[in-house]
Amino acid sequence: MVSTLVPISFAPQAIQDAYRIDDSVTNIISPMMSYFGLILAIDVQYKKDLGLGKLIPTMLPYSLMFMVGWIVLFYLWVFVFNMPVSPRGNTYYG
Repeated sequence: MVSTLVPISFAPQAIQDAYRIDDSVTNIISPMMSYFGLILAIDVQYKKDLGLGKLIPTMLPYSLMFMVGWIVLFYLWVFVFNMPVSPRGNTYYG
């Protein structure tokens, strides 16, 4: 399977790293995360009126700040310092 960014010379390792950044920062605001119910159950012990509608907006600023931080680090790593994204692979093809 060919990735959508391979034709413009990005290696699959770089594309996978970008996907992992996006996936990791949205886990805490997604009710589909496997530990979301556990987090909600523990938080309700400390704040009785907390529910699904309050947990997600509470965690949204943290998620956005993590996203900004990871994107900046990824940009610096790949485009400024031109370092490889994996031990055996380059960031670009060609």
